[in-house]
Amino acid sequence: MEAVFRLEEAYGVARTMDLVRVLRVSPGSVTNTLGCLEKRGLVVRKPYRGVKLTDEGRRVALKILRKHRLAERLLTDFLKMPWSDVHEVACRLEHAMDDELASAIDKALGRPEVCPHGSPIPSSNGTIKQQKAIPLTRLEANRGSVVVRITDEEREKLRFLARQGLKPGVMVSVVEQKPSAVKISVFDAEGRSRRTVALKREVASTIWVKQLKGET
Repeated sequence: MEAVFRLEEAYGVARTMDLVRVLRVSPGSVTNTLGCLEKRGLVVRKPYRGVKLTDEGRRVALKILRKHRLAERLLTDFLKMPWSDVHEVACRLEHAMDDELASAIDKALGRPEVCPHGSPIPSSNGTIKQQKAIPLTRLEANRGSVVVRITDEEREKLRFLARQGLKPGVMVSVVEQKPSAVKISVFDAEGRSRRTVALKREVASTIWVKQLKGET
């Protein structure tokens, strides 16, 4: 359900093969699980159009996602684990965390609004504050922007982005949009260009940015 929510958030719908890729399980396992969730009224399946959460399914998914992202913040803020390594650990911790523990962790962390990768943390009452951002693949050339979040939390991909200096809060601008790649400039805290990086469009689409007002 958490995976369905993430895919819905990114693409508007969760398709079976995307769930297979994200969860790393067989198509049969995904189909059987979706069938069980549909019987419980948590998802709606439409042939050839994918899967969407029902209102109740969204409520449950947000509760799981809240625990996951709080666990990620706990691992990075208190245990000082690298941001690239916390997703898999948080996937295990979220299932051992009840609502009371989640609230205690939230309070101890100072009620953070986003996870280490920049995605919003749902509130305890099941709401989530969506950010106004666009993927790098849609950013016009020479428009100053700041990285808001990274939507793909796979370890090796995050490690690659970290080596390029690409994390939430970093300023970037597109140098050139190509059919197969996006060429960008990455800036330091003072606004000086640090390096130029060419990213595959698949990777660039997972980097969401907010355009800076008045920047060109």
